Amino acid sequence: MTIQYSRKSWRIAPFMCVAALALSACAGAPRMEEVSHASIDPVREAMALREASALRAKGQRVWCVPFARNVSGINIRGNAHTWWGKAKNSFDQSHKPAVGAVMSFRSTPSMPLGHVAVVSEIVSQDRILIDHANWHRDQVSQGMAVIDVSPKGDWTAVRLESNPDAFGSVYPINGFILPPNSGG
Repeated sequence: MTIQYSRKSWRIAPFMCVAALALSACAGAPRMEEVSHASIDPVREAMALREASALRAKGQRVWCVPFARNVSGINIRGNAHTWWGKAKNSFDQSHKPAVGAVMSFRSTPSMPLGHVAVVSEIVSQDRILIDHANWHRDQVSQGMAVIDVSPKGDWTAVRLESNPDAFGSVYPINGFILPPNSGG
């Protein structure tokens, strides 16, 4: 049996935006310009989830690269650790997260092939949610929280919520590969 970790994100109803904005100055809530209400393409995501499910049903591996490619529309081939370099002349790159962008993890001794994940929500300046495959072997994890723990706040080091309310090791990040037509 395969279990998919999913967390429903909290969203402010449109009529509450003005109240939330007013409270943010005194309550320490994230400023509205730091919070993104954009979303990844639901059709692409549904297709990626169906493909992952079909692979598992056939006893095949579910990898991060095809899942990220299917969800984001960023057509890069090769192991995850090669994506940042391959994206250089074909896609805009950033050191700030954007919904739909692929977060490129650097290769490490414990993760020699690197890893890629798709940003599904911007929660605050230093916290995002991602959707990705094979963080937990052959599973798709949706809405997994990620926090920026880099000394300069530049998203070069992150910790992932591998289990609910438990952030794991620090992982080095190359940055974010922006999807086509994102406006760079």
